[in-house]
Amino acid sequence: MKKITALLLTFVLAFACMACGSNEAANNDADVKSEGVMTYAEYAAAALDTAVVVETYVQAKQSWWENKATVYTQDKDGAYFIYEMACSEEDYAKLTPGTKIKVTGYKGEWAGEVEIMDATFEIMEGNYVAAAEDITALLGKDELINHQNKFVSFKGMKVEAAGKDANGNDVAFLYSYDGSGEDGSDLYFNASVNGETYTFTVESYLCDKTTDVYAAVKNLKIGDTIDMEGFLYWYEGVNPHITSVVVK
Repeated sequence: MKKITALLLTFVLAFACMACGSNEAANNDADVKSEGVMTYAEYAAAALDTAVVVETYVQAKQSWWENKATVYTQDKDGAYFIYEMACSEEDYAKLTPGTKIKVTGYKGEWAGEVEIMDATFEIMEGNYVAAAEDITALLGKDELINHQNKFVSFKGMKVEAAGKDANGNDVAFLYSYDGSGEDGSDLYFNASVNGETYTFTVESYLCDKTTDVYAAVKNLKIGDTIDMEGFLYWYEGVNPHITSVVVK
């Protein structure tokens, strides 16, 4: 009986090790790059206006227009914002979250936002969806920019006044950065942590007025404590594009 029990235990341990190995291999898939493809570190070190080739995973789609797609992408090491990539409407429908793509284009910068421009792509085998990385503690610090374009979260932030309405009353959000917009425009709102206030945006191409996050921001009250998720976009400084807001 002892011999049978020992054999069974050996079999179970061997099976468990095989399963662990399979899971580890699956989790490492996102790190494997094809020949001639840059790692994220190589991409980050590349000079602006130089050709780049990356393999990355779609996290969200911002827009499609005249056979050009703008998408947020990420691998396990960093994120890549792909601006107006050549893309048919049929292929755009295939770019669901997690889809692996090989992108060839040029590294560019606009108002501080580093992006891949004039790009083409091909869909590859593989799937990876990034979990939101909590970077609340990095707000106001120089190293924040090292996380540019990642899917991130901000926790325990307090809603501050974004501006004033036509009657001079403080309001929690504005349509457009200066309040000149209307329902359906980008939403701008402020939130603070550790005594410092930062501006956040619901980008209407990414999350239009029919989305939960758009409605959530329109219902914010000054003084609310909120958790947020979104993409760490940059425009003349940090300008997160928020995709989720939860009032605590």
